[in-house]
Amino acid sequence: MYEILEKEVLAPTIKKLMVKAPMIAKKTKPGNFIILRVDEKGERIPLTVADYDRETGMISIIFQEVGYSTKLLGQMDKGDQIQDIVGPLGHHIDLEGYQKVVLLGGGSGTALLYPKVRGFYEQGAEVISITGARTKNLIILEEELEEYSDRLFIATDDGSYGHHGYVTDILKDLLEKEDDIDLVVAIGPVPMMKAVADMTKEYGVETIVSLNTVMVDGTGMCGACRVTVGGERKFTCVDGPAFDAHQVDFKELMNRLNFYQHEENLVHDTAVEEDN
Repeated sequence: MYEILEKEVLAPTIKKLMVKAPMIAKKTKPGNFIILRVDEKGERIPLTVADYDRETGMISIIFQEVGYSTKLLGQMDKGDQIQDIVGPLGHHIDLEGYQKVVLLGGGSGTALLYPKVRGFYEQGAEVISITGARTKNLIILEEELEEYSDRLFIATDDGSYGHHGYVTDILKDLLEKEDDIDLVVAIGPVPMMKAVADMTKEYGVETIVSLNTVMVDGTGMCGACRVTVGGERKFTCVDGPAFDAHQVDFKELMNRLNFYQHEENLVHDTAVEEDN
């Protein structure tokens, strides 16, 4: 059992939980994820470790309430116990050798972006962070990103805060004006990551995306998170979650993301009926 030490509401549907998990905190690096179960009957939920403190043994997880299980997790509070957590899993991002990095986070993808921003900054790279959301009240981790960024840009679809438009608008402007960017990292909705990959390919800039696909067992045995990268079959949980953006088959990935929508709706409807 893992105790929730603190809870914070970052946006209407986005929650942050700080959990006591000393062994995971000791080993985690930027890019690693965990898999947790809320209770004995709960499904396995993959979540990126948003932050960690090796001294206190605390990890932070940030998630958006989308499906039944994440909504159930969002109802938990300080002092509650999470059934089990496995991690750290996946491959961490190699932070060395880069001088100037642009990192983009879309929506709740900013939670996954933050540990990479902090990691590159502490490694000594010049860090340019771009975060975006539909509207101002969905922007998260602004202060945290600002602390570890040399420059921070914000975009909102409705123009309520920062640039009126998309994070890709800001990226395009940077690519046109600054020719010394040697890496772009994008995390967020798949259409956004695809747009970034298409754009940076034109400029010949190395690009990494984190594929937040459906993961179940975290070992690659179930095959639910398989993706095609460079014409080869990969598994997000064991081969990723970070991949070369220019090698990812985004069309296949977007099709796969809809595979389990029917099952998710059934679980949600069943839960509602039981509650009533």
